[in-house]
Amino acid sequence: MQALSLRLARTPIRMKHAQTWRINKINPVHDLVFCLSGTARYRVGEESFTLSEGEAMLIRGRERFRGAHGGGGEYTGVAQHFTLDLFGRADLIDQMRLQRKVELRNWPVLQPLIDHYRTMAATTSPTLVQHHQFMVLLLAFLDDAFLGWREEGDLLANQGQLSLQIMLLASRLAAEPLMEKGLEKAMEMVPYNRDYFRRAFRERIGMTPQKYLEFKRMEYAVHRLGLGQTVKETAAELGYSDPYFFSRMFKQYIGASPSSYRLKRTARSRYRSVE
Repeated sequence: MQALSLRLARTPIRMKHAQTWRINKINPVHDLVFCLSGTARYRVGEESFTLSEGEAMLIRGRERFRGAHGGGGEYTGVAQHFTLDLFGRADLIDQMRLQRKVELRNWPVLQPLIDHYRTMAATTSPTLVQHHQFMVLLLAFLDDAFLGWREEGDLLANQGQLSLQIMLLASRLAAEPLMEKGLEKAMEMVPYNRDYFRRAFRERIGMTPQKYLEFKRMEYAVHRLGLGQTVKETAAELGYSDPYFFSRMFKQYIGASPSSYRLKRTARSRYRSVE
């Protein structure tokens, strides 16, 4: 499910600024900046602060910012322009309340990763590897900067918030497919009319919440059968008193009966052990 989409608007910016450096601009997308050495003074809106080694800051898209060298040696680091969208419709960063600047708690681990990300920056277009690397760095920043979700009253009518709630429900169901009354408990946390939300969920995910939960339960069954568990044992674990009904559900979602799937996995394991 393409629920979350990270796009790098350009290759990483390898910052290396002398004392004469100045900047005054607006970016159309978000800009995440990591400082590796030196200092810089920034003003974003009404906020003024200094960025130093081991710190990171987020400049949201369409915000004017000004920057200048903070004195001393070279100011070095890396900046990345990006967007993070839900279902291609809503900006996830705009749904969060975040600290502007943070001191990264896990700096001893992140510093070599950031330095490598900066050193290996491509000169043409962003690569798949860079997307993966930046996601690690972005999550580290969000972990330290996150204050909560926006709670403005009119935000619930916003399609971005609706998409966010759909992603959160899908995540809860995928994380705990066997939880008793899991769908009922998860739906209680959704701040929308049930029928309206089910229709929106189906539009974005491709199936209703109930069907999505059933699919995740069958994925769990695939895992258990792959570990050598019998069809009857797996059916009982998932709460199906009738193994034949479980088999029909499994075939509907996976495309093969659980017994044939188990036999194929067992035969494949034996072949590998012989090799």
